[in-house]
Amino acid sequence: MSGHRRRPPQRSGRRKRATQQKRWIDYPRRGRTGPRRWLPSIRQLLALLLLFLGGTAAAVGYAYATVTIPDPNPTTLLQNNVYYWSDGTVLATDGSVNRQNVSLAQVPADVQGAFIAAENASFYTDPGVDPQGILRAVVHMARGDSVQSGSTITQQFVKNTYLDQSQTLSRKFKELLISSKIGASMSKQEILQGYLNTCYFGRQANGVQAAARVYYDLPVEKLDAGQGAFLAAAVNEPSLFQYADSDPTARKRAEARWSWVLDRMVETGRLSPQQRARYAAAGFPAPRKWAPGSGLTGQTGYLVQLARSYAQTHDRTITDSSLSRGGYQIHTTFDRKRTTELARAVEAVRKRRLDPAHRPVDRNVQVGAASVDPGTGRILAVYGGPGFDRAHYSDNADTSGVPVGSTFKPVVLAAALRHGAVLQPGKPPAPITPASKFNGDDGIRIKDQQGNYVTDDKDPTGLLHQRNDTTQRWGYISLRKAMEQSVNTPYVQLGEDVGYRNVARTAQALGLRPDSLAAPSAGFYIGTSTPSAIRMAGVYATFAASGVQAGPYSVTKVVHNGSTLPGFTAPAPVRALPATVADNVTDVLRGVTARGTGTKAQALGRPAAGKTGTTDDYRSAWFIGYTPQLSTSVVLFREDSQHPQLQSMAGVGGLQKVFGGDIPTEIWTRYMRDALASLPVAPFPAPAPLGHGTDQPGAPSPSPSPSSSATPDKRPGKTGRTGKGTTTTTPAPGAPTHRTKCRPHKCR
Repeated sequence: MSGHRRRPPQRSGRRKRATQQKRWIDYPRRGRTGPRRWLPSIRQLLALLLLFLGGTAAAVGYAYATVTIPDPNPTTLLQNNVYYWSDGTVLATDGSVNRQNVSLAQVPADVQGAFIAAENASFYTDPGVDPQGILRAVVHMARGDSVQSGSTITQQFVKNTYLDQSQTLSRKFKELLISSKIGASMSKQEILQGYLNTCYFGRQANGVQAAARVYYDLPVEKLDAGQGAFLAAAVNEPSLFQYADSDPTARKRAEARWSWVLDRMVETGRLSPQQRARYAAAGFPAPRKWAPGSGLTGQTGYLVQLARSYAQTHDRTITDSSLSRGGYQIHTTFDRKRTTELARAVEAVRKRRLDPAHRPVDRNVQVGAASVDPGTGRILAVYGGPGFDRAHYSDNADTSGVPVGSTFKPVVLAAALRHGAVLQPGKPPAPITPASKFNGDDGIRIKDQQGNYVTDDKDPTGLLHQRNDTTQRWGYISLRKAMEQSVNTPYVQLGEDVGYRNVARTAQALGLRPDSLAAPSAGFYIGTSTPSAIRMAGVYATFAASGVQAGPYSVTKVVHNGSTLPGFTAPAPVRALPATVADNVTDVLRGVTARGTGTKAQALGRPAAGKTGTTDDYRSAWFIGYTPQLSTSVVLFREDSQHPQLQSMAGVGGLQKVFGGDIPTEIWTRYMRDALASLPVAPFPAPAPLGHGTDQPGAPSPSPSPSSSATPDKRPGKTGRTGKGTTTTTPAPGAPTHRTKCRPHKCR
């Protein structure tokens, strides 16, 4: 035994075997049997968790680094345009999306607080995301439960502005990433403003401003905390809360949610308990009744059309394209009450006087009317026709193409009183007053300022023989009397003596546009021009304002995306006529309503002045009248929409002849009686004496006549009709005196 040596251990082989036993991942686990072989160790679990967390962090980091904030959805940039009555209430909206963006400064602090308390109490301190809320929403969606938001205000802003409304994991993940970036790049004020402008509130209202209008008919600036709490509640369930005005179930749930929002405002320090108690005592702020789909019905379409046109004319940046994108708030001069009263007066008279079902001539009879404030030029009301909803798109109050007839005679008189008239060739203009006498007989020949007879190719004699409506021999009558009885011949001769240039310049000073004035002709002085009813109301408003002209206008302010646009201040009034001239014209027109062709206007029961007008073949009939507080024009004509050409109104309403002193005056009187009911009776200023005037050569009294305003001409004569005659074309000064007839329907 002692001779044998012990063999040393085989260590190198053992190391080799140990090395062979080590693996990078000991799985399945070596040396374990059964299920334990497949169960990972604690160390392995920790390693897997760390690997998962690290991978997730890397993936999120990469996604965060590579994700970009997308452009806003095009629909979130769309707004509608809102038009307001003069009292600030909404007249109409147009556009595909009912949204009007506002700045955060326009939203009262209590209203902001209601949304923060209800949706995201930690809004001003959180980073813009709520992982727990997202996880909670994911779990609910995975279970198939009802959708749960769990989103911050920032996340809702991102969803509304940059993403879609789908409820998917990928969309939620993207929402989280973009919200994190938005929270780091935008201020909380910008985020809250964007959120309030993009929330949907039901009733087709997008954004808090639209919601304030549809639920409370108020601008957002005037909401209180109670109303703000309702809107904050409506965001949670808009499809139900929009019926809180009429559905008992919706109202009950709305009240409960509203009360909860107020409680949350107290809990988060945004409302004191005392304030909460006051709102509780005041009761639930029930929203106003909802009338969806009202559209541009009745007169609304014409008012919107008029305001749009005015806005575009005064700001070239406002185009059809920019209006289609929305964002404009257009404040108008239109008076809601007077607009209703004007439409009611038109419809009442139409119903009483016209019978289109049994009298074919009563079909296609059109009415246009406009009412203007003499002191400011504000267009208070228009009647443009039966309405867009009845396929009548042309505004009868703002249309051009209907001759004004004898309602133009006061313009001729005003020009004569101001500039005088050349009564003898080569002599300077002689002074004219309403008492000046001119030949009123039918068929007289007219002379120009050079003393030549005006010619007419269609007259057998080759000379113009001016016609009146009747063959009555008036003899030499005062211009006052000729105005009252609407005798044509004195005013055609007076217009020639004053001159086309002076009359046209006076018309433009009174507010008529040059392109609406007829070319030089004898008919020009008795109404072949075709200004709109609005413009004619403005002309007579200047007489009412003692010669101070305030151009008719319809827009007082335009706001675009929160910024007030310049250029919409009221037009500055200018003196168009000396007060002496304007007040004497008014005095003459008072005689028209007192004893002339406009006596039906006496039913108004207060001092009024006005003038009737009718064109040949009764293709148009006018009455324009005013008090010191209001000027209104009414025009009646007949036109088939399929064949846009004026037609004779003979027989309309069962009348053989349709004069301005009949149906138009009746409409005017009905409207003015209602429109002025709340205003005191106001007298016209007494006209200052004009001195002595001059008669037309050949008058029985060649000596200068006394001033007009002292004693009106009391010669008897027919009443209730306007003059009628044939129009001719007058050459420009210095041109040959040869003239040709114009169309017969433009003669009076």
